[in-house]
Amino acid sequence: MKRLILHLTTLCAALAIGGATAHAQMATDAAGRSPWGANDEIGTLNMMTDQSRLEILGRINSGKIYDLSVDLFVGMPTCCADAFGDPTYQIWKTHEPTRREGGNLVSHSSDTILMNTHTGTHIDSLNHFGIHGRIWNEVSASEALSDRGWTKSGADKIPPIAARGVLIDVAASKGVQHLPASYAITAADLKKALDRQGSKLRPGDVVLIRTGLMTVWPDKSKYQLFNQSGLSLEAARWLVEEQKAMLLGADNFGLESFPSSNPENFAPVHTYLLAEKGVPFIEVMWLEDLARDKMYEFLFVAAPVKLRGATGSPMRPLAIPIAPRG
Repeated sequence: MKRLILHLTTLCAALAIGGATAHAQMATDAAGRSPWGANDEIGTLNMMTDQSRLEILGRINSGKIYDLSVDLFVGMPTCCADAFGDPTYQIWKTHEPTRREGGNLVSHSSDTILMNTHTGTHIDSLNHFGIHGRIWNEVSASEALSDRGWTKSGADKIPPIAARGVLIDVAASKGVQHLPASYAITAADLKKALDRQGSKLRPGDVVLIRTGLMTVWPDKSKYQLFNQSGLSLEAARWLVEEQKAMLLGADNFGLESFPSSNPENFAPVHTYLLAEKGVPFIEVMWLEDLARDKMYEFLFVAAPVKLRGATGSPMRPLAIPIAPRG
């Protein structure tokens, strides 16, 4: 029964997730209005400009590339199959090489995949979560939700991203392989990890949080949604409101810690970031190579698949070493 309730809640998430909540859980209890205008569909990604991209691209000092995505494969851990009943990742052959008598034949192979858009390394679009039937920029479901999905703030609207990236290795800061189950990372945790690394955040950064959970990937008995460590709402607010982060990411299923302590909102960080503040984020990231090499500052490059109206999209983020700012 609990799983069914969660499933139904998720299906209705874009329409009415959050409800009325306490001040400790929600900042405004309403979808945010964009400071970038009535037609804005990308939120804080507006902080990225041609000049900011040029500046960070000009600091590349290595040909090394860190791949921050996981493989997609049958049997992989998925956030939404066990928890919400969504399809698991599947791939099957639709054409395969054949043999004919006489003459040459081109070998033709192809395949088809079935997957939830929130499978593997992916970005959450701003229409993924809403409050009282409204998503980012006060767009209502009645005006922008069709049988085929949202007509506003979908994955197709997310531009290619090139920005300064910063890894915050919280697990290493605490001296553990991975954070304990359901641990909620605080702003103090983030500050301590940044001090340990000698890192500083700047407005417009892509901030990636390492919980260490990828050290148990792909063990589905250990890499799960509803007992994972992740950001607390307080830490998310610190990153967005005080540090002016443009985009967030993490190596867990949902960025935030689960389960939520708020009975009226099972994902308060999701609603805060996506619906209130217009901050997209990336989940299920491979951050182990960056952590191993202590690569805390880098050029972050990524782009989603342009799935029209989708609430999320597969993504293959990359990190490239850069020279320190002069």
